[in-house]
Amino acid sequence: MLIDTDVLIWYLRGNENAHSVIHKNIPFKISVINYMELVQGMRNKKELKLLKEYLKNWSIKVIQISENISTKAMFFVEDYYLSHSMELADALMAATAIDSNEVLLTGNGKQYDFIPNLEIIRFRQ
Repeated sequence: MLIDTDVLIWYLRGNENAHSVIHKNIPFKISVINYMELVQGMRNKKELKLLKEYLKNWSIKVIQISENISTKAMFFVEDYYLSHSMELADALMAATAIDSNEVLLTGNGKQYDFIPNLEIIRFRQ
């Protein structure tokens, strides 16, 4: 399972549903995009250290952007930006999930509903 940034943010904010789903799916995977989005949301080094500890304790695998992933994402942006406002990070997440044969757990299903061959599970707060 690939877990989207929004679910991890809910976890860090103390959401019980996020705690439950995260712990049920350990170990899971994240994209390097998720990691960078999370780091950009940290307010200080203490929060960053805590994030790194969580990821280490959960034995998270961070999936890097490969040529296949970037190519898929490029086509998603070409195909869906004008019609669905597909953004770069979302295109990379969808491409990562498809390329890695992973289900994507996200609270933002609307951003991905139109992507063929992408299996999503909707997170509910």
